[in-house]
Amino acid sequence: MGRYDFLLDTYDTERLKILSVWSQFRDEDLPFRPEPRARTPHEQMVHQCVSEDIWMKTMLGLDLGEPPLPAEETRLEFLKKYAGASGRRLERLRGMPDDWFEGQTRFFDVERSRAWVLTRRIAHSAHHRGQLTTYLRLLGRSLYSTYGPTADTGGLFLNNAPVIYRYPDLDHLLEAEARGGENPPLPGPGAKSPTERPG
Repeated sequence: MGRYDFLLDTYDTERLKILSVWSQFRDEDLPFRPEPRARTPHEQMVHQCVSEDIWMKTMLGLDLGEPPLPAEETRLEFLKKYAGASGRRLERLRGMPDDWFEGQTRFFDVERSRAWVLTRRIAHSAHHRGQLTTYLRLLGRSLYSTYGPTADTGGLFLNNAPVIYRYPDLDHLLEAEARGGENPPLPGPGAKSPTERPG
């Protein structure tokens, strides 16, 4: 077991979280722009694919030798493209020895370890995923879990709310989305407030 397996496992679960959030959008949602300065869901998917491709190539030396975007920029094709590309990156990362992660690389205008850069990449991706969960709320949609319970899966963990993922793994997600998607039932917030500071 390598010292950085935990980091690769984190990247792997982040892939599922990103794609789970993307799967909750509908095709007609892709041009939704909540504010003139904000990206649309379509533009967020483009940014995730392009920026991760650039970071991995230029900072970590992981060039897949393929275009970062799907040939057809539909929701399903973005799901398949990011799942495939991130999976191939993960496979390469799993083959790297510990000293590769500890080696230095260029991060914009500073030197950082590759482990540090990968950690920042995960945080960058989580930031954009969080923005998209806000978009789903603005569209009036219910939210499945990504880390823990949501107001739609029972409210607060403190009140024993369950974690309910839309899909258990990427294979299930891609197969289900290809045939229109699955929507496991959500219980809603329950009798107690879904926030620690109820208004």
